[in-house]
Amino acid sequence: MSYVGPDFDPPQPRRPRRGPLTVALAALVPGALIGWFVYEAVGSPGGGSSAHASSASTGSSVSPTSTASNDDKPPGPSPLKGKVVVIDPGHNVTNFQHTAEINRKVDIGTNWKECDTTGTSTNAGYSEAQFTMDVSHRLKAILEKQGVTVKLTHDTGSPSWGPCVDQRARIGNDAHADAALSIHADGAPAGDRGFHVILPASVHAGGADTRAIVGPSAVLGRGIASNYRRVTGEPFSNYVGDGTGLDTRKDLGGLNLSTVPKVFIECGNMRDGKDAALLTNGAWRQKAAQGISEGIVSFLES
Repeated sequence: MSYVGPDFDPPQPRRPRRGPLTVALAALVPGALIGWFVYEAVGSPGGGSSAHASSASTGSSVSPTSTASNDDKPPGPSPLKGKVVVIDPGHNVTNFQHTAEINRKVDIGTNWKECDTTGTSTNAGYSEAQFTMDVSHRLKAILEKQGVTVKLTHDTGSPSWGPCVDQRARIGNDAHADAALSIHADGAPAGDRGFHVILPASVHAGGADTRAIVGPSAVLGRGIASNYRRVTGEPFSNYVGDGTGLDTRKDLGGLNLSTVPKVFIECGNMRDGKDAALLTNGAWRQKAAQGISEGIVSFLES
């Protein structure tokens, strides 16, 4: 055997030399692996998980700890948008200064009647015209908040008197109103209490023809009577309507000449002490407007 001493190693097989590309890959792979592990541990640059990063890349704002809410959606259009209501505040505070004008007769189909009247008042001097204008403004504000278009037949200071009953009806007709209401308060003897709603009778005479509106006006009137009583607590009239709170008439120009569903409401008796105490109270008048509005809205939604 040949001797192999400590200072002598046998010759080893020669290894092939590494090329430049091999060296580069060997350096990059460990770095890439380290970076991937760090990314998975820490998360995306936005601080979320890889799932969050995927959502962010698609533009989604939903995170793992939150869900979409309907509260963020803008409110839809009011179901009453486009509906038109005409409110007719009974009488005018300055009618008493224009007696010649308001006493002029106008044709209401069944007969001729005064253009308008002064209305009544409480014993303390609070006029029906003041009451009707106040309730009309309150009612208008409530309905407009629900998307309804509201028109008044007249407003404070304009016109200076009237308008005549035939013109009041025409305003509702020209507006193609979905509903029209004339607001009043009664002047019956003391002891007569409560409210009533006046419905149009079936009239077909002269320039009056209510046949098409009798049915829908009755629906409107019943809805107003029911809601007004519930909200205000005011009882049905004890002197008109036989306890039903409804009365049908054919001698009112504002109803006879209307071509749209229309009713009158006598909100209470100004000459009765108990009713007068309510009619002169602002908080109660707000209830009156609320009750009327709920009746109108129920009709518009039907």
